[in-house]
Amino acid sequence: MLRVLQAVPKFTVTALIILAIVNLLVGVFLRYFVGAITDWLDVDPVSFTWVEEVGELSLAWLTLIGAAIGIQSRSHFTLSVFVHRLPEAAQLWIHRFNHALIVGFGLLAAWYGLKLCLLNRTLVTPGLEINLAWLYASSVVGGILIAVYGFAMMISPPPEGEPQH
Repeated sequence: MLRVLQAVPKFTVTALIILAIVNLLVGVFLRYFVGAITDWLDVDPVSFTWVEEVGELSLAWLTLIGAAIGIQSRSHFTLSVFVHRLPEAAQLWIHRFNHALIVGFGLLAAWYGLKLCLLNRTLVTPGLEINLAWLYASSVVGGILIAVYGFAMMISPPPEGEPQH
């Protein structure tokens, strides 16, 4: 069950990448090909304002969930200039402190995202009329995932051979 739960964010990000790519291709097709055809035939143009909204939503969700996955997989950039020269106990505490900061950032993003969801819950996007709270919910979900993954990294020892933060 735990593996299934760990796979959900990765599956979601994969689906969002595919959605963003397809959405971009559809947008280019509608703008340059369908637009030219409707101009040539002198018919009403096809509205494609929704393409920007789908792109914005997918990019927001992709970014925040992807950031959390980066924490879980330890793939974010680290700069080890001085810490590796310290004793192992000091390295461990610095590792924990860094991940405590990550947890704090995730919780802060989730808190402000929730406030934005509540503030904008009555507004909708102009094209698809999607509630704007869905856009800001990405920071709630991403922030919670960042906090959870950061906490898991904080309480677990760093892997052997990995440079300390």
